[in-house]
Amino acid sequence: MTNHAALQAAATARFGGIAARGVVDVADPSTRAGAARVAEGGTWFVRATFEGDCIAWRMAEVVVDDEPPAGAPWEGPDPQAWSTSLDADGYRSGVRAVRAAVHEGDVYQANLCRVLAAPLAPDGGEPDAAALDARLATGNPSPYGGHLHVPAGQLLTDGRPVPPAWVVPASPELFLSLDDGVLRSAPIKGTAATVTGLTSKDEAENIMITDLVRNDLHRVCTPGTVRVEKLLDVEEHPGLAHLVTTVAGDLLPGTGWDDILAATFPPASVSGAPKRAALDLIAALEPVPRGPYCGAFGWIDADARRALLGVGIRTFWWEAGVL
Repeated sequence: MTNHAALQAAATARFGGIAARGVVDVADPSTRAGAARVAEGGTWFVRATFEGDCIAWRMAEVVVDDEPPAGAPWEGPDPQAWSTSLDADGYRSGVRAVRAAVHEGDVYQANLCRVLAAPLAPDGGEPDAAALDARLATGNPSPYGGHLHVPAGQLLTDGRPVPPAWVVPASPELFLSLDDGVLRSAPIKGTAATVTGLTSKDEAENIMITDLVRNDLHRVCTPGTVRVEKLLDVEEHPGLAHLVTTVAGDLLPGTGWDDILAATFPPASVSGAPKRAALDLIAALEPVPRGPYCGAFGWIDADARRALLGVGIRTFWWEAGVL
C-alpha cells in the first residue's frame, strides 16, 4: 500500500454535520497563496492554534453525517496524572495583573487561561481521536464537537509531507460561519451553573466582546451591513448556561480566507478588548502556548462557499513525545 493510499484510509474527521476521510491536499488559508488554493474547490478541515498556526487539509471523501463515530471505547490518562501550566498561586497572580491592567486603562478585559496536560499510556500507536469524539458526544454533547486525526508520516502524491493533526473539540461556541455570503460570529461571554446565576457583570462583558466582534466583521463586510441578530441570548448546555450574542455581516465580494482570518483571529471571546493589548498581556502572563486550545476548528466548503468554524474551547489535542 502506498503512503497516499494509507493516508486515504487512515485520516478521519467529523464536524458540523459532515464526516470525512483521506487527505489530498494541504494549505494555509491564513496566507494569500493558501487562501487562493482553498478557494479552488473541495472541503477543507481547518485547525488553527491560538498563536496563529493555521493548516487546512482537503479531504478526499465527504459525506453528510450528524452521528458521532462508533468505535473502541476511549481509554484516557490516569486521573492523577494531570498537570497544569498555572497553579493556583500563579493563576491568582495573573488575575491580579489583569485587574491592574484594567484599572490602568490598558485593557477592558483579558481572558487568562491555563493548559492541562497528562500522558497517555503508550500502546505502540497514535490514540484513537474518534473514540474520544464518541465519548464526549455521549457524555458532553456540544454543537461544535468533532475530531480530526491525520496520522504522522504521510505524503501527498506530489511528495509533499502532510502535517499531522490530532484534535478533538467539544465546544459550544461558534467562531465563524459563512453561508449565502453572510459571515456570522456568536461569542460567548457570561457563564454560570444555571440561568439564574448570570449577572449584570456577565451582560457587560458580553456587550464589550460584541463590540469587538462587530469591529472585526466591519473590516471584511460591506459597510452598513454588520448587525446584531441576537443580543444576550441564553443557551443551556450540560451543567452550564451561557450568554451568547450573534453578529452578522454581508461579506465583501472577493474577500479571501486570509483577509477573514486576519480581521477576526484569534476569537474575541478568548482574547479580550482591545484585542491587541489583551493579546500582549496574555503573552506576558501565560507560561506556555495555548496551541489548538482557544484557536479555531471546523471546515470550509469551497464549492458551496460555506464554512463552519468553532472556537477551540473545551478541546483536547495530542502530540507525540510531549510528556
